[in-house]
Amino acid sequence: MAGASARSARNRSRSAASEISDADPLLRGGRPKQVPKRFKRGLHGAIRLVNTNLKLLLILTLAVVVPTLCVSFFYHYVWIPGKGAAVDRQLKRVAAPLSAQRMTDLPQFQGDHKESLYWGTYRPHAYLGIRSRTPKSLLAGLMWIGMQNGQFGVRHFCQDGDEIKRYGWLEHNGRDYGRQEIIDRGLKLTTSFIKVKGNGSGYGGDWAVRIEADVEKTSVDDIDWGTGHLFFYMADEAGNSLKPGREGRSFGDKELLAYGSRKDVGGWELHLSSKDNLETHFAGFRTLHVHNLTELMYGAISVSLSMSGRLELSDTAEKSSNILVFQISGKLPFKSDISFVSGTEMKDSKVENRVDSLTGTSLYDLLRHKQKDFDEKYARSFSGADGLDSGSASVGKAAIANLLGGIGYFYGQSKISLPKGLHLQNGDNFVRYWPSPLFTAVPSRSFFPRGFLWDEGFHQLLVWRWDLGLCLDILGHWLDLINEDGWIPREQILGDEALSKVPSEFVLQHPTNGNPPTLFLVIRELVKGMKRKQFSNPQTEEISTFLERAFVRLEAWTQWFNRTQSGKEPGTYYWHGRDNTTTRELNPKTLSSGFDDYPRASHPDDHERHVDLRCWMLLAADCMHSIAEHLSSENKDVYKKMLQQLSDFETLNRMHLDNTTGAYFDFGNHTEKVRLRWFIEKRGEAQIQELLRETLEAPKLQLVPHVGYVSLFPFFMGIIPPESEILGKQLELISNHTSLWSDYGLRSLARTSSMFMKRNTEHDPPYWRGPVWMNMNYMALTALRHYSQADGPHKERAGSIYEELRGNLIRNVVQNYERTGFLWEQYNPKNRGKGKGARPFTGWTSLIVLIMGEVYPDLTAVQVKTW
Repeated sequence: MAGASARSARNRSRSAASEISDADPLLRGGRPKQVPKRFKRGLHGAIRLVNTNLKLLLILTLAVVVPTLCVSFFYHYVWIPGKGAAVDRQLKRVAAPLSAQRMTDLPQFQGDHKESLYWGTYRPHAYLGIRSRTPKSLLAGLMWIGMQNGQFGVRHFCQDGDEIKRYGWLEHNGRDYGRQEIIDRGLKLTTSFIKVKGNGSGYGGDWAVRIEADVEKTSVDDIDWGTGHLFFYMADEAGNSLKPGREGRSFGDKELLAYGSRKDVGGWELHLSSKDNLETHFAGFRTLHVHNLTELMYGAISVSLSMSGRLELSDTAEKSSNILVFQISGKLPFKSDISFVSGTEMKDSKVENRVDSLTGTSLYDLLRHKQKDFDEKYARSFSGADGLDSGSASVGKAAIANLLGGIGYFYGQSKISLPKGLHLQNGDNFVRYWPSPLFTAVPSRSFFPRGFLWDEGFHQLLVWRWDLGLCLDILGHWLDLINEDGWIPREQILGDEALSKVPSEFVLQHPTNGNPPTLFLVIRELVKGMKRKQFSNPQTEEISTFLERAFVRLEAWTQWFNRTQSGKEPGTYYWHGRDNTTTRELNPKTLSSGFDDYPRASHPDDHERHVDLRCWMLLAADCMHSIAEHLSSENKDVYKKMLQQLSDFETLNRMHLDNTTGAYFDFGNHTEKVRLRWFIEKRGEAQIQELLRETLEAPKLQLVPHVGYVSLFPFFMGIIPPESEILGKQLELISNHTSLWSDYGLRSLARTSSMFMKRNTEHDPPYWRGPVWMNMNYMALTALRHYSQADGPHKERAGSIYEELRGNLIRNVVQNYERTGFLWEQYNPKNRGKGKGARPFTGWTSLIVLIMGEVYPDLTAVQVKTW
């Protein structure tokens, strides 16, 4: 989940070298203001350099063009005239990577590892999308004709408005296999993906997709489909032209759909095989804005229907087409196998044999074998979860499959906001981060198909237990995003496809604002696992090598928090980025905390102290101290001192504890006497009605009396001593039915809070003001399990609450999945636990797998320490 941005569905904002010259203006990072639907034929290649002295041209380029470009870049993207050298230096640092060796350049991420992950279902925003882990990739994907509100439409990118009854991966191993089921108004599609490295194949190997189309009419509203219309496409982001197979060759019952060549994979071919009576057509387009393919398809289909009354593509292609779409139509049910083979230009490529091995009965056998492997690995990785009833086991498998199937590869440049009031010479109010790749899981394929920093730490608690190499690769990509200041943008919107899913007002990232450093959750587990000798020798070596290179980056990140998020008193912290001028929010949001609209101090200022951030920093200090000890770093005393300061229980209590309730609270300039009410303002001849905040009582510095997830953070982190009476009070808060407890999980905000389930603006429904969230419930269970095993007077009470809460969460998630076909972003305790928010939300809601398997982090290292 991505709690890092305003997370209503609308506003949460939650390799081979490039094969095309950067000099091409159509391929630069910025998008043109007006994007043509298609490029005119013959637009490229019309101007040639004849009899040019290449050496002279190179000298001229180096002497004139390169300096000009550098000056232009500095003038337009870095230098702000009249704003002073300090601002210039600040902006340079924001847009500069940390001066350290890149994590992804480690030898363990090269060679076979890198090639084995080259192809994958790395376009999670598409119902089925395949790409390679390279910036300008060859793309593949599936579209089909569906119906909505009595009209036919093209299904392509996952979106709630399509009203798909259900879709998601039933199995996926994160590397080379996945099986997905889609049910759309009576049309049932089963898509299976597999990847192999065979003799003769090019870099990254070959892959195949089996598409099974059938009818599954489960309600009177479903359509009686007679014929199904599918569209499978290939597209080259780098602009390389693709050749339709009808200009090539076919053999047996295999139809050659397309072929081409690239520097990364060499020659390649795409084949279609089916025993059913299918009709095929194609269309080719030329555009570098591949994310607009859906609109191109609408246009092509509309032309076909208007001219012939038939739904069929034109069997024509624009000159130098870099997108080819293949229509596959047939009477339902039917099945088709699509195979991609690489390295076809090599002498012993054995294309026919390789295509045969990826179609028909051979493909069926491969898929069955991979499905069996998935089931066995699930049982090994989450043994407790596999022992539950069959319904729960199916949900658990779907949860991990969707998390792994939601891993994507993105490439682009984040847009970083300038300080308020500043603009570049070209009018932009942002600078661009350096071009970056990101390999990451995503919270939701429909709403948030991109990387979110605080979500990813929770995602990797599952991924490392499934596939350690995959986890380290993902962590390495995230750590490579640290800039010279030690900051990581919390939301990664990289590339045109990712950008197309985000409202413009939520694109800019603010370098003053952080996000919970949840990557330490998984790094802590890896360090402890090594100490427990949990890993094999090769795995231990990989982790140790990873940490040795990561240490400088983790240090920079930790220091950034200490430098920029510290409070007025030593050892205190507060989340920067709250708007202290807004009049439209009941309580100014704290997006950087991940808790968005969770109520903090009513009037933000630098007196604030946020208890959750203090606890996150204790986790960071504990983790950094452990790594420093493991590496025998001379900096270990620095983190020992930080650990001593933040683990001082008396100081924590003095700063944040309400002795009466036993709850931990934020501190700040606060009043409870605020409300939203309608104001009418006359503007010219018109009267404007606005819902604005009204303060009825002057705020004062005090604890902010809202019981909720923030109140439990010292408990979540295991900081409270097992014998403390405060622990008893925390258990009372958790189990109190009038406060946080519900039969569906712990509420994010107590029913007794004045902000419980209240809207924050006219358009912002409550988000972290009552609904049940899986990541925090997982942290609660982790703490309950910890205290149920620690000697103390509250041991039995913690154990009984643990059992009941775990049962409630599993039951509710399973029932919602069986009823709706989805895991949800949050669950509504006021409506019998009904799923709400984004769906499918298979990011941290997938933690239900660990809950089923009773797999939790070890909290012993973050208990109060005495020296």
